[in-house]
Order: sequence, then C-alpha cells, then structure tokens
Amino acid sequence: MALETCGSCLSCLLIPLALWSIVVNILLYFPNGKASHAASYQLPNYVWYFEGICFSGVMILLLAVMLITLECSVFYRCCQSESCNKTYRSFISIVLALLGVAFSGYSCIIFTLGLIQGPFCNSSGGWDYIFKDTAGG
Repeated sequence: MALETCGSCLSCLLIPLALWSIVVNILLYFPNGKASHAASYQLPNYVWYFEGICFSGVMILLLAVMLITLECSVFYRCCQSESCNKTYRSFISIVLALLGVAFSGYSCIIFTLGLIQGPFCNSSGGWDYIFKDTAGG
C-alpha cells in the first residue's frame, strides 16, 4: 500500500518537472529574450534536437498523465476478475516506466554530447565552438 502511495506522489511530481523542462528549454531558443539568435542560427547544434521539449517535457508529461489515470479507481477492467485488472495495471505501469527511462536516457545523452561539444560563443573569428580544438585545459 505504501508503494502505491509513493508511486502516486512520484507520478504527480513528474507533471511540474516536465512543465519546468519545457519552459527552461524554450528559453534556450531565446537568449537574452531575443529571437535573433535562433533566426540567424547562432544556437548550439544540440539545441535543435528538442530533447528538453519533446522527450524530457511532452513525453514525460504524457507518461505522468497515463500513470495517474492508471492509478485512478475508475479505470476500466480488462476482464471480470480483480487479479487480471491488477496484472494489467502492473504491466502497463512497468511499460510506461521503461519508456520514461528511455526518454530520460535520450535526454541525458544529448545533454552530455552538448557539454562535450562546449559552448557556442561569439569570438573574434565569429560564432564558433571556442573549445573545439583544445583538450579542455
């Protein structure tokens, strides 16, 4: 019973986290509140993968809503027995959790690649990845 309550709290916590991810990643497209950087392609390469909006945001938001719906007591039964209903809910919860892990894994990979690539800065030679040819030191 405690595990179900914890799962319900975590599912509800995913919604504000997913919305926060969407808002923060939208702000990446408008540095200093200006759209001119996006219009002139002065944003880093990995920003255009939309991982923060699509995978950390919208997909996790959909998963959270589905998990909350599954926990609702008015969920339709797959068959007449209570054990079938519990088995079905457990299976769907596991599948949704695995999808959540896959979406967050994709986001972590893209974030890591962006950190490895380094910042996209306006230098004396124009817009470039200024740490591209260095060993990081």
